[in-house]
Amino acid sequence: MKDLPVKIEAVRAAAAAIHGAIAHTPVIPAPAITELAGAKIYLKLETLHRTGSFKERGALAKLLTLDSSARRAGVVAMSAGNHAQGVAYHARRLGIPATIVMPEGTPFIKIDRTEAYGAKVLLKGDGLIAAREAADALSRDKGLVLVHPYDDPAIIAGQGTIALELLARQPDLDTIVVPIGGGGLISGIAIAAKALNPEIEIVGVQSTLYPSMYRLMRGEEPGPPAAAATLAEGIAVKEPGRLTRRVVEALVSDILLVDDVVIEGAIEVLLERQKLVVEGAGAAGLAAVLAAPERFRGRRVGIVICGGNIDARLLASILMRGLVREGRLVRLRSELPDIPGALSRLSGVIGKHSGNIVEVHHQRLFHDTSVKRAELDVVVETQNRRHVEVLIAALVAAGFPTHLLPNGGSGGEEG
Repeated sequence: MKDLPVKIEAVRAAAAAIHGAIAHTPVIPAPAITELAGAKIYLKLETLHRTGSFKERGALAKLLTLDSSARRAGVVAMSAGNHAQGVAYHARRLGIPATIVMPEGTPFIKIDRTEAYGAKVLLKGDGLIAAREAADALSRDKGLVLVHPYDDPAIIAGQGTIALELLARQPDLDTIVVPIGGGGLISGIAIAAKALNPEIEIVGVQSTLYPSMYRLMRGEEPGPPAAAATLAEGIAVKEPGRLTRRVVEALVSDILLVDDVVIEGAIEVLLERQKLVVEGAGAAGLAAVLAAPERFRGRRVGIVICGGNIDARLLASILMRGLVREGRLVRLRSELPDIPGALSRLSGVIGKHSGNIVEVHHQRLFHDTSVKRAELDVVVETQNRRHVEVLIAALVAAGFPTHLLPNGGSGGEEG
């Protein structure tokens, strides 16, 4: 570990510097997830910081290294998310002017949150690369200190304080699972954890759509990311840092890839089983464990839940999709006579068997049925898949031929 850009002493110094200004986040056992995973799971809840993510640690550690003249001049950062808020919040606390450069297409909610913490927001370019170039130009032209999101020794040391807290609380861990974007988080954690316990395994996780560090560890170029957006936008980094890749190559044993479907399921598990609201990047570590349980079976695993800033509408969509996948929200198509009272009788059958009707579409004109009959599409909340079968059987017995519609369309195929 002699050639690494950050040493354990720097992490300990960062911990002393930020003490009292940064939440000492809890480490909790997760028995419900342990049962699912077949491994003893502990969660490090970095969602509980003031700005909802671990980024505050590195941001404050960096700001505290500035001398008085640098503080007067101010800082600049490029970010469209958690780093922006971490820098803005602690810069305001310390009386340091902060400018955050964001891409022009950044959602208004992220701009508003960052400005609410006292930073000046500039919208530059059509993506993070252009925003980064604009931040670099401001740093050069106006003498502002650039607060890099991950490729800076002070940032890495600040993020490493997570490992000090995690292993103080749970020193017997076999493995720590950490999401990877640019690599600042896993680098700091790996440096601190390996210094405290050289035998501990550090496993990184990336989105299959942004596998830059994964490729580097295999001797490949990072390459362009997939064109599609990812649910784990907090780790959607096209090219990892120069410093961080050195640490990852030296100390990280493996990087696992997870796709958005698995991340979506992990968000749902964390909410339903642990009552935790977590963003896509924050759920990536758990997603990796649930996707490859044999990789972790029988081990004591610490998972860093790195952020909780998920859009409420996105979270609502994820939960509703989860209900559909589990058969707890289904679409049924029933045929009924086009006479007064038929709809009331059909809804009565559903209600009698504890189904909850969410939506109803009554169709007389556009389906291939007799002019004397109609088709009814109903969205029903159910208990489980077995309950769906009971409802269908009851409707058929009551004289309403019924079948389950597939999730993806409005066709009449048997489900």
